[in-house]
Amino acid sequence: MSKKSKRRANRAVSAPASVSSSSRTEFNPDYSIIKRDLKRIGVLAGSFLIVLIILALFQNQILALFLK
Repeated sequence: MSKKSKRRANRAVSAPASVSSSSRTEFNPDYSIIKRDLKRIGVLAGSFLIVLIILALFQNQILALFLK
């Protein structure tokens, strides 16, 4: 029984000390590259959507050109 109590006592003594606030670093990521990529994706998606709408409006005329 005495061995168990010594082991518990040693664990309590070897507990790590609290981290001081001066050694902490803030997590401050830079998302400017991601914002630029998302804007590029949005512009591409919008332009593809506009092209598809234009093609849908003029599909009969375009098909008539190819079926002659």
